[in-house]
Amino acid sequence: MMKLTKKRVVLFLLFIFPLICFLILSTGKNNFTKLPIVTKNIVDISTIDPTKTFKGNISIVCFLGNNIDENRGGFFNLNEKIYKNFIKYNKFQILAIYPDGKEEEVQKIKKEISAFTDMVKWNFIKGSKKNIKALYTSFKAKDSLKNLYTSKVYLVDKNGDLRGRVNDADSKDGKLFGYNMNSVSVLNGKLKDDVLVLYYEYYASFKDKNKNKADRKEVGL
Repeated sequence: MMKLTKKRVVLFLLFIFPLICFLILSTGKNNFTKLPIVTKNIVDISTIDPTKTFKGNISIVCFLGNNIDENRGGFFNLNEKIYKNFIKYNKFQILAIYPDGKEEEVQKIKKEISAFTDMVKWNFIKGSKKNIKALYTSFKAKDSLKNLYTSKVYLVDKNGDLRGRVNDADSKDGKLFGYNMNSVSVLNGKLKDDVLVLYYEYYASFKDKNKNKADRKEVGL
């Protein structure tokens, strides 16, 4: 009986476990290849808040706009489907940018989210209309801000480049700049997958440069 059990363990380790790992890593449209850069060298968030930066971080950027209460549903989706999945990843942050004068509404949504979330990696950043528009314009996205708001959230890498997709089936020209936070399927099926792709991209690069010394903690995994 003991020998039979050992054989099963060996077979599992040799054949089944590697297959499971392969299936996990091969899920998603990108299959953990490099995630395309759709806009290089966007304006750094430090132009709005000197204490924050894109450099060295993997950032999700959202624009709260002038009607925060009306658009709150998307922010809760973002919190549930993305933030809670990556809160333990190193160098991960969400940057929620809002206009001057909206402090009361921001405090309200922060209180609601914090009731069931550790908000250590949520960053609410106040900015002038001019600075918010300048940041968004640097993304070179297809859509425009409306009342300093957009339902799209944006993925920025450690170099301050905007990441996305160039062969997205749901985009007219295949180019995806932002992810619709009002759509749970987009957050689950695209943004979540792409954030993982980006982390594994950094891990693969680190591993290649540090033969036999790769440590996932170094890249946030």
